[in-house]
Amino acid sequence: MTIPNILPELFMGLGSLLAHKLRSLLTMLGMIFGVGAVVAMLSITEGAQQEMIRYIDLLGVNNIVVEANEAVDRDTLLAVRQISPGLTFRDARAIAANAPSIDHLSPRKTFDPTSILPRTDADLPQLLGVLPNYTEIYNLTLLEGRFFDEEENLRSAPVCVLGERAKINLLGYGAAVGKYVKVNEVWLRVVGVMAPQATAESDVEGLETDDRNNLILAPLNSVMRRFEDNNSYLKDEIDGIFIRVNSDSDPIETSQIVRAILNATHNAASDFSVLVPADLLAQREQQQLVFQVVMICIAGISLLVGGIGIMNIMLATVLERTREIGIRRAIGARQRDIVRQFLIEAVLISILGGVIGIAAGFGGSKMIAAIAGWATVVTVLSIVVSFGVSVFIGLLFGIYPAVQAAKLDPIEAIRYE
Repeated sequence: MTIPNILPELFMGLGSLLAHKLRSLLTMLGMIFGVGAVVAMLSITEGAQQEMIRYIDLLGVNNIVVEANEAVDRDTLLAVRQISPGLTFRDARAIAANAPSIDHLSPRKTFDPTSILPRTDADLPQLLGVLPNYTEIYNLTLLEGRFFDEEENLRSAPVCVLGERAKINLLGYGAAVGKYVKVNEVWLRVVGVMAPQATAESDVEGLETDDRNNLILAPLNSVMRRFEDNNSYLKDEIDGIFIRVNSDSDPIETSQIVRAILNATHNAASDFSVLVPADLLAQREQQQLVFQVVMICIAGISLLVGGIGIMNIMLATVLERTREIGIRRAIGARQRDIVRQFLIEAVLISILGGVIGIAAGFGGSKMIAAIAGWATVVTVLSIVVSFGVSVFIGLLFGIYPAVQAAKLDPIEAIRYE
């Protein structure tokens, strides 16, 4: 069967749909809603997945982050300290000595300033004390200047590197290297400015969601020796450890070694958490898969209803056009010609419904992105899958009415009133 052979049935099908515009549109509604739901759902999940991958990639799929679960009050602290010393430099040394797959390791000390000069109306940046190898752990790039070095860390030099937002809020858009910022009572000389970094827009199972561009990074020894927190009695010696595993090792397996070491040194006090971005990514992908399956089932129900609507309207069309079918059979049309005629009409309904549904799903995903602030990505795969399913539904539910039309007795059909 060639294209010229089906052109008469194609034009006949279009004419039939145009002759009953409202009925055709109502028949398409199920397909429109189903296809639109599939496109919108896949665009939302794809957008969320890409955002998650982008953020976890920034954190490093080969990285491990140890976080101290610090006490909220003195009584809790005293209860924990009876069995655990908290997160300490000793823990960092034990991990470095007993986990051979580690490339880089940096303890972290966080300090929340109460005042900063130059003054800013924006949120005060957070001060992080880290080792110079922090750049290798997170593959940092600098817009300006350099990162502090080991010599500056050893002598507790009053230097810092600013996050991109912190630099703009404190020093404006001009050059920052060589200028000074005062954190509480300590003046720090700016030696570098970090390139903008992606941040999480929502909570992600235990991952930090602070603005990673609103940071001041300083040598770990400088923060430990030059700054004193009023609530330091509630805090561990260090509040975090950044670890980068070499590319040939599994970060999840290494995290189990790290957790075992800390359980031994902390006497299983559970006053720390070990976060593995690679593991979190795998968990999120599994959750996304479950969500996709559920949403596809819901959209499938809508497509099923649409297919039933197509079958219903095609059966009604066969009844209305019984005389026409009889005349066509009488002048030489074969049964397969009648089947093809009604199948083409059913597929046309599903194709038009699918096209409108794709447009509706695309528009709906953009509307959701604008209103809810979610990231949405309409992929070619989502369009192909939803359109293919709509055409398949048209074929599947158009077969029965087409076969019923072809089985009509020509003589009885001509006499039908």
